Amino acid sequence: MREYLLTLCVTAAVTYLLTGPVRKFAIVAGAMPEIRARDVHREPTPRLGGIAMFFGLCAGLLVADHLTNLSEVFEKSNEPRALLSGAALIWLIGVLDDKFEIDALIKLGGQMIAAGVMVVQGLTILWIPLPGVGTVALTQWQGTLLTVALVVITINAVNFVDGLDGLAAGMVCIAAAAFFMYAYRIWYSYGIEAAAPASLFAAILMGMCLGFLPHNMHPARIFMGDSGSMLIGLVLAAGAISVTGQVDPDVMKLFSGSERNAVHQMVPVYIPLLMPLTIIAIPAADLILAIVRRTWRGQSPFAADRGHLHHRLLEIGHSHSRAVLIMYFFSALISFGSLAYSVNAASMWIVLGVVFLSAIGLVLLLLPRFTPRAPRWAERVVPPRYRRREAAAAGDEAAQEPAVDAGADAGEDQDRVPVTVGVSGVNGATAVGPRSRAR
Repeated sequence: MREYLLTLCVTAAVTYLLTGPVRKFAIVAGAMPEIRARDVHREPTPRLGGIAMFFGLCAGLLVADHLTNLSEVFEKSNEPRALLSGAALIWLIGVLDDKFEIDALIKLGGQMIAAGVMVVQGLTILWIPLPGVGTVALTQWQGTLLTVALVVITINAVNFVDGLDGLAAGMVCIAAAAFFMYAYRIWYSYGIEAAAPASLFAAILMGMCLGFLPHNMHPARIFMGDSGSMLIGLVLAAGAISVTGQVDPDVMKLFSGSERNAVHQMVPVYIPLLMPLTIIAIPAADLILAIVRRTWRGQSPFAADRGHLHHRLLEIGHSHSRAVLIMYFFSALISFGSLAYSVNAASMWIVLGVVFLSAIGLVLLLLPRFTPRAPRWAERVVPPRYRRREAAAAGDEAAQEPAVDAGADAGEDQDRVPVTVGVSGVNGATAVGPRSRAR
């Protein structure tokens, strides 16, 4: 565990220290696109944060290769080299997209090629455990197609959710933490060395996200861009592929005792089928809804819009920070809920706890719809947002009258330009119109 923590800290430190110089490089290189209609930030912000994250990945792999226990991962498996090859290719495509905005189909082709590069070097799904059937061995073509599909879906799901400051990095970090605990348990409790690469990938992924988050939290000083979102999506998919298709369930020796006990004990075997999906549950749901929404309107599935889940949170009245925290909450609930169920599937308390936390999340989600109102006798001492609408409207009119009279007395007859606000109109969370650069 100490070597995993050391690898995580080195990855986070390198990513954190390089993000500042990368930001300056992005500004000089002109990787600061103008604000688009679907964006929620106010000022042009540099991209290319994925450069720092990629070098953090390289540093983490380099350090792990020189540690006593983790060096065995590189000696017994070719998966770290396969990950580095695929990551380098997808990172290069992302850098070009952040600077020149290449076509979506070209990016899709690059994602498939990066997945194919990993498959050629051995990072592929060899078998899958199916409930009621057992372990099913896959042919080479079946394993390749399933691996490529999982990589492409994960990359695009993470890319789709990267719409608010700190959202993608935080959600992936939470998912990677849950995945690390799952993979480490298989490696440590069952003594299965094949789960060690997945544990290493998850630790490095946490370090990449933790090192980048201080620069990316609202208000963000730099965006990870496609070079970062596609990179962390590929690393996340690589860990899922490693533990799902490389770990043989028969090695766990769980087929002992009664049939009921065997079913409960087999949950850790079946969880690899669900864990990759639970890790990207919210991004995948956002991806599916976006495809359905755009094709229903007759648009391309790759056409950008403002209908993502985080946009809808802003629309119903959440601030930028609160929307991000709500997405964090649901990501942690799904990931760690699945992890807890894999540890003890027979416990009803786990199910009840997930249901209870889901209810709390639903209340938080709908909180702007239930803004409390103070009684009439207390309206003079509470902020205007908690007053009744009639009193709040009267207070706003009274506050505006002196400003209007002062302007008239001073002879200011210029036309007043209305201020454009975002979809939520609260806390300055969004700004959808184009804004000129500061001079």
